[in-house]
Amino acid sequence: MKIIILGAGQVGSTAAYHLAREEANDVTIVDRDPGILRELQDRLDVRTLIGEASWPDVLERAGAASADMLIALTNSDEINMVACQVAYTLFEEKRKKDKESDSERTGHRMTRIARVRASAYTRAKGLFTDDAVPVDVCVSPEELVTRYIEQLIHFPGAFQVLDFADGRVRLVGARAHRDGPLVGKPIRTLAEQMPDVETRIAAIYRNGQAVAPEGDAVILENDEVFFIAGRQDVRLVMSQLRRLDEPVRSVIIAGGGHIGLRLALALEQTNNVKIIERSRTRARMISERLAKAIVLHGDAADEDLLLEENIDSADVFVSLTNAEEVNILSAMLAKQLGCKKVMALINRPSYAELIESGTIDVGISPPQITIGALLTHVRRGDMVRVHTLRRGRAEALEAVVHGTEGRSKVIGRQIDQIKLPAGASISAILRNGRVMQAHHDTVVKDEDHVILFLSDRRQIEQVERLFQSVAG
Repeated sequence: MKIIILGAGQVGSTAAYHLAREEANDVTIVDRDPGILRELQDRLDVRTLIGEASWPDVLERAGAASADMLIALTNSDEINMVACQVAYTLFEEKRKKDKESDSERTGHRMTRIARVRASAYTRAKGLFTDDAVPVDVCVSPEELVTRYIEQLIHFPGAFQVLDFADGRVRLVGARAHRDGPLVGKPIRTLAEQMPDVETRIAAIYRNGQAVAPEGDAVILENDEVFFIAGRQDVRLVMSQLRRLDEPVRSVIIAGGGHIGLRLALALEQTNNVKIIERSRTRARMISERLAKAIVLHGDAADEDLLLEENIDSADVFVSLTNAEEVNILSAMLAKQLGCKKVMALINRPSYAELIESGTIDVGISPPQITIGALLTHVRRGDMVRVHTLRRGRAEALEAVVHGTEGRSKVIGRQIDQIKLPAGASISAILRNGRVMQAHHDTVVKDEDHVILFLSDRRQIEQVERLFQSVAG
């Protein structure tokens, strides 16, 4: 697939890193900063181009006339939208003509994806159409990150909660504690202890290494366990891995930027929310937007302020400022002062993994969270949802199966007859609106939504080939 990425910031660079590692992709990155492009070219097998993302000549030199996908990820909503408009206006007509002349290479339609942060744009009905602003997919990292943090707050004890099947199925990552009934026992005993609950252990990681989740595998203390369960059964399954934490009541948010404000708006009706903002002007503005949350003007890394606001009795502290150093330091301070769970927004994925080995419970990486939304449209086959896990080393997918027994490698076959690559497993199936756990003798049918876990994302091309219909 020929892909053009506009903008080499943290989100754009992370997207380039993931997409360029797959042999089937030909990636071109456009940015105004030659230093960043030079660094990316040294690390990745990509083509780079210095220039303005929305300029017609730049897009032409980047190969927009024949690209399969344009991903506009600059920091400006307006530039991203204009770039999609320019690409559509100048090159889509040429594609139609090429299609009429039976050109195989350029006769297809380009998919245009744009990063759009402002909700004023995304809420406007009918704005994103070919007749108006020709953006096929709007991606808002702020909205995705807010939803991600919400899930972690609603399920205390989990370090990752991901939705599938329109929220009816969840993939949850939790660390096993010694007080969990399943800890020290084989996985197969899970079904014995909860015979009426449809759940499955999708993956286990021990000291950073994957452990095959076979029935005889024993879960040990501190294992990272990923399980699939229905939305209503998540807490019940988690109780087998660790003593359940009390529901979150009080949340302190450091930083009243886009994400901080979105999170406060989402939580203030169900939780006691305080938000600390360093800018007096911004603090006044967000206080007018919020109905119940308390807005404090001050420094989130100020020990006296945190003590005054009873940080030791807070359930969650989330640091979401624009400076990741401040996020790390304030989260560490909050933990030291007695907050039960602390999270910090870290743009660099490698930093996020590093801090989780210390006093900070969860490192939140917007580029890592956002990449799943992009991969959903890059993956071959009909992919409904893609989530990256373990900083991009693993993936969870929801794929729709199409075809007939003669033209599909999975339809009409039992799960144990499907030739999945090593480290890949089918965990659940959504059929006619009903969620089913995938047992070894479950037969896959046309239009099934299949939820897969890949412990090694390098196997993704083999999985994609399985879920593509065979011509003939």
